[in-house]
Amino acid sequence: MNRLHHFPLSPFSRKVRLVLAEKRIETELVVERYWEKGADFLRRNPAGRVPVLRIGSLTLSESQAICEYLDETVPEPPLMPASPEDRAEVRRLCGWFDTGFHHEVGHRLMRERVMKKVMGQGHPDAREIKAAAQAMKGYLDYLAALLDQRRWLAGDVMSLADFTAAAHLSCLDYISDVDWHRSDLVKTWYATLKSRPAFRSILADQVSGFPQPEHYADLDF
Repeated sequence: MNRLHHFPLSPFSRKVRLVLAEKRIETELVVERYWEKGADFLRRNPAGRVPVLRIGSLTLSESQAICEYLDETVPEPPLMPASPEDRAEVRRLCGWFDTGFHHEVGHRLMRERVMKKVMGQGHPDAREIKAAAQAMKGYLDYLAALLDQRRWLAGDVMSLADFTAAAHLSCLDYISDVDWHRSDLVKTWYATLKSRPAFRSILADQVSGFPQPEHYADLDF
């Protein structure tokens, strides 16, 4: 049995979960309290980060590497385009979310809203939350600009770029930190992804101490 060590509100874990589900690869999900840096987990990934995927005889880590491996070994449906130019654009957008958005927005909001409570590190810093919320506006506006010119983020077909962005935004949607009123284009794009069968397990996530908001699993939010 394939096994994914993940944390429900990790966007990198969700990115891999979406790809696994889209490609219909049956996988056991194991929740990992990665911040505790247990010896058993560190043997799987010395970097101490989720996700870690055990598939066949391989143990893989780092979400982009995992997703591209899955796309190359299970080619249907494809999530990376055929041309080098289009693949470069997908990778650019994946990196833009996995680095820029994560550090400026996602990591800050999750740290203040969730991880401080989980790890017993005190109260949220309102200044950090405000700064991250302000930074998110620029990212949402850029997504809107892309979607004004393209059917999907990287072009005319859905790709790993869409799953990457949706994974990050879905984590923040769980804690009600996405302003879906900012752009109808972005909201419609996300609603389309949210309606895919691959999203079902993510919409069913329940994190102890953090109940789902009412709109989270609503396909007509």
